[in-house]
Amino acid sequence: MNIPSNLKYTKDHEWVSIDGDIATVGITDFAQKELGDIVYVEVETLDQTLDKDEVFGTVEAVKTVSDLFLPLSGEIIEFNDSLETTPEQVNADPYGNGWMVKVKINNDAEIEELLDAEAYKNLIGA
Repeated sequence: MNIPSNLKYTKDHEWVSIDGDIATVGITDFAQKELGDIVYVEVETLDQTLDKDEVFGTVEAVKTVSDLFLPLSGEIIEFNDSLETTPEQVNADPYGNGWMVKVKINNDAEIEELLDAEAYKNLIGA
């Protein structure tokens, strides 16, 4: 199981990469394996400001549809629109080409509430 130590994680299986006041968000390797083959990623919250834990989109797999929860409050400033035509990137490269959104962070204090790699490993029993 791939759980990069340089990222932060949520209990809802999103990962977060922080660069200044911009957070890149996607779903973890564990989540994409649990979902199975991803066939559609929908994000209709571009240019909207959402609170932490609000739904920012959905990911559809062959078996199920799951909500995507924003790990940090902020404005969704970018959507990885390549996922519209190749959603399978989330399965193939969840921490790279499979990223989903970029968020302009509103509240730096929320970063401290995210899990580090060790805590996420403990959460999923890895």
